Amino acid sequence: MTTSTDNNNQNAATPAAPVLFDTEQTDCGHLIGIMTLNTPKSLNALSVEMCQLLAAQLEQWECDEQVVALVLKGAGDKAFCAGGDIRKLYDSMSESAPLPNPYATEFFGHEYRLYRQMHFYSKPLILWGDGIIMGGGMGLMAGCSHRVVTERTRFAMPEVTIGLFPDASGSWFLQRIPAKMGLFLGLTGAMCNGNDAILSNLAEYAVSSGDYDAILQRLKQSDWQQAAHRTDISHQHQRQHNSAHDIVSRALAAQPVTELPASKLATYWHAIGQLMNSGGLSDIDAILQSDAALEKLDTDFAQDSWTQRAVATYRAGCPVTVALTYALYHRVADLSLEQVLYLEANVAVHCAANPDFKEGVRALLIDKDRNPNWSRALADCLSADGQAYIYQHFTNPYAAGEHPLEGWLGSEALGSQIINH
Repeated sequence: MTTSTDNNNQNAATPAAPVLFDTEQTDCGHLIGIMTLNTPKSLNALSVEMCQLLAAQLEQWECDEQVVALVLKGAGDKAFCAGGDIRKLYDSMSESAPLPNPYATEFFGHEYRLYRQMHFYSKPLILWGDGIIMGGGMGLMAGCSHRVVTERTRFAMPEVTIGLFPDASGSWFLQRIPAKMGLFLGLTGAMCNGNDAILSNLAEYAVSSGDYDAILQRLKQSDWQQAAHRTDISHQHQRQHNSAHDIVSRALAAQPVTELPASKLATYWHAIGQLMNSGGLSDIDAILQSDAALEKLDTDFAQDSWTQRAVATYRAGCPVTVALTYALYHRVADLSLEQVLYLEANVAVHCAANPDFKEGVRALLIDKDRNPNWSRALADCLSADGQAYIYQHFTNPYAAGEHPLEGWLGSEALGSQIINH
């Protein structure tokens, strides 16, 4: 049985709404919220409006005691979410745009606030991660508590191709992938599958792409009588909170596991680890730029078409992105999620003011000539002046009190509130 909220009535009148919201009634009378990214022609690319809609509905459902769990999925059969909708952001990056760029502040501010909201959400957030997941979609994936992947799942952080950096909380979750494989993914934009997602701590459950209805039915048939209804932070709430998450875990674990494509990260973790620990960025680059050096490292790894595609992406990618990715990976190792997002906001706004991001978007998405003219070679980025340029991206470009994520690093931080209770 499907029930409706006020948002659903609006969606019925405007079927092109970028996010659809519905509820499914459980057998014991509770509700499961369904959130569907609804721009399949753009592979459900994440926009400011979509972030605003998701944030508002998450807040509403968190306060609704009838809603016990939420599902996040994408419309169409190609993608969950293939990144951010950056066309309007591209248009805002004129030479006369101020630093910080107002639209970049709006774009990244809404996106990063949504990720924070999801990471600290009190109710289970279930990702149906079928199809392509990239960039902003990866941020949504990382923010969910229960991630489901299928044989069609393909994920990547390909920002090196457009002159940005692995944002969308990428600096945070890439750091948490074992054996420095996250650094490899950030540098090369390598395309991975569902098994890779499970190995990378980005997913927990592997099912068939045809199992969505069966999983929803299992969730509806679960006993939600003991699930969390309160949203205050207390010891009692934490026990209830864990109960709701346990109910979802049991329902998802009961679905038969499907066989996914073999994990390239599992196959080549040792070679990737050797590569990422070969020295500094100049040493890593020397190997990635040399077919002979890759062969010497590991012949099977070097000859695999998966590796060759990742290496080709790296070689054609933006050197400033490479340098930023490497610097961020090491800068954020001991930072909290909120600290990382705050730092990413600084870097993103600087990227919107510097030439490579605009040039990368132009070459890949606007003119589509795939021939970007990057502003610097990697050697330039590694010089003293180049390193000053890279680390300048980390500085706060806002006047006092105007940062879009102001307050996150003090007593108002959600992480601090959780710890202090």
